[in-house]
Amino acid sequence: MEKERCDVSVPCDTCDGSGKCKNEDEKKRRLEHRLFQIRHKILVMSGKGGVGKSTVATNLAAAMALREYRVGILDADLHGPNVARMLGLEGQSLTASGDSVDPIEVSKNLKAVSMALLGYDPDQAIIWRGPLKHAAIKQFIGDVNWGDLDFLFIDLPPGTGDEALSVANILKQVDGTVIVTTPQDVALLDARKAVSFSKLLNVPVLGIIENMSGMVCPHCGGRIDLFKVGGGEKAAAELGVPFLGRIPMDPRIVELCDSGKPFVAEDIDSEAKTAFVALTQKLVDALAPAVEAPAVVH
Repeated sequence: MEKERCDVSVPCDTCDGSGKCKNEDEKKRRLEHRLFQIRHKILVMSGKGGVGKSTVATNLAAAMALREYRVGILDADLHGPNVARMLGLEGQSLTASGDSVDPIEVSKNLKAVSMALLGYDPDQAIIWRGPLKHAAIKQFIGDVNWGDLDFLFIDLPPGTGDEALSVANILKQVDGTVIVTTPQDVALLDARKAVSFSKLLNVPVLGIIENMSGMVCPHCGGRIDLFKVGGGEKAAAELGVPFLGRIPMDPRIVELCDSGKPFVAEDIDSEAKTAFVALTQKLVDALAPAVEAPAVVH
């Protein structure tokens, strides 16, 4: 009897032979090995778009890398990937190494993977249903040679749809979610749904970050509360989850993200940079004693 051939053009999750294929068993073992090498997995979520979630995710990852932790960031927003632009990786592409894919080395201790690094036309819409998105995310985690990581930050698309559910199911054990919101009531309504999502999946909520929480006028030094202040802290108290802190607006964040430079890596005096540094320490404290001191290689 002729042995059935594997149709490699069909994702394993959608294949008719799923569940009885040796190829799928091998992928499962590889996925388990990859996950074993990643010590802490953190989902960065928001209930709605436009709250600066990707900005927060990339700067948290960069700030952890600056503390000598080994960090990866996975851009799981398949339809609107922005991480590559914010890290200065536009024009670069992921490369294969044997049966694995190598992430892009952003800087010392920081690696990244994104749909934007697959060489597709950035102006072309990606129109995928749930099974294809699930298969892509599974490949980003299982087929990418992340190596040993202290932290993997997963930048999820806004809301609580397919991608968030797929990542939570594939990772199985997630250290927690960081939920980014802005202070106004409309954003907080959706942030509550992200908290609910985490609780329904038994994923710990590490805390809420209130982004764009006021700004200091660069001319007079006065404080301007563009979107109010305190909404994120109030929501955290009402929902019984930690409040990690506020990040004020700073025009330099926009300029540096657009030019592909992590804001926290720049030598500047900024209340926002101080806030990012404090947030990384709160994440380390929240995961203690699970977080070990970074391994310093001389």
